[in-house]
Amino acid sequence: MNDFESLVSLNFIPQIGSVRLGNLLKYFNKPQDIFKASRQSLEAVVGSRISRDIVEFDSRVLDTDLAQAKKAGIEIVTLFDADYPQNLKQISGLPIVLYICGKITREDNLSLGIVGSRRASLYGLSSAEKFAAEMALSNLTVVSGMARGVDTYAHRGALKVSGRTIAVMGSGFNHIYPAENRDLAGQIAKSGAVVSEFPMDTKPLAQNFPRRNRLISGLSLGILVTEAAKNSGALITVDFALEQGREVFALPGRIDSSGSMGTNELLKQGAKLVTSSEDILEELNLALSVSGKDEPSVVKRSENIEENNLSVKEEDMIYNCISRKAMTIDDLVEQTSLASSKISTLILKLQFKKLIKELPGKQFIRS
Repeated sequence: MNDFESLVSLNFIPQIGSVRLGNLLKYFNKPQDIFKASRQSLEAVVGSRISRDIVEFDSRVLDTDLAQAKKAGIEIVTLFDADYPQNLKQISGLPIVLYICGKITREDNLSLGIVGSRRASLYGLSSAEKFAAEMALSNLTVVSGMARGVDTYAHRGALKVSGRTIAVMGSGFNHIYPAENRDLAGQIAKSGAVVSEFPMDTKPLAQNFPRRNRLISGLSLGILVTEAAKNSGALITVDFALEQGREVFALPGRIDSSGSMGTNELLKQGAKLVTSSEDILEELNLALSVSGKDEPSVVKRSENIEENNLSVKEEDMIYNCISRKAMTIDDLVEQTSLASSKISTLILKLQFKKLIKELPGKQFIRS
């Protein structure tokens, strides 16, 4: 058993996290040495129960897990690998391994978590989608938990504008949850990543989801709660965010709505009140611009970056075509030869930047 296989095996033992792993590695040079150690020497570090689980670990469980991951195209990354997410390395109790479908890149260091109720109102759902789209257009990756309700709409918002998004699961990849989001998981993996710290065959048990929530906040610079009741599970993510030193943002809701009691309480406790995506960027003190490199550049707003800088050539093309004379998408297809779906995405981006506006009849004109 090599070091990689040893780390994946240790991840099967629930009582072993990064803290206990660190204690073990103080006494044993490498992860593989842990499985070569005697039960007596292990007991001196982690006690009798965990030492028994290590000594009695069945390597066939590991073989099955690795074979299933390979067949499904899942990459397994350990906390010692260079491509392990940098944001997670800053938190305590980080996962020993991550199962990843898709790719986590350097640009994902600039991420915002968006969470909320599974039974959110239209206000909470539409807000999640809107803010996710705007954050994605500002080159932030949207992180959420792929649950029903707000999570699903947050992922869809980012995908709608071809942005990056990461979904964190509370189960293994053999049990995508909820099942109706299987297709969504595939879409997310193509423009971001679906992530789990759980072995492939782990079922979506209730105790797994708080662990998932700590990863949502751990991967993010801050957490936005769009709508949550007083006892919503989304507030668990907020607790982890505060422990991890992340920013917490909340949308105000109606005072007579039980579904907004959680978010309104957060605001009373000091969460940052948000009414626009600009509120989030200003609080994070970041202005983001794409410079054609592999990752977005990050600058302080005081450096006076031109807010409406059009960094994508296609956006320039569309903007230059739209003058004071109203134009339709068909007109733009004829002038640019771009696909109508592509033009629709670019128009949405220009609208978010307040450079163009829509007139009746799906016509567009410069603001």
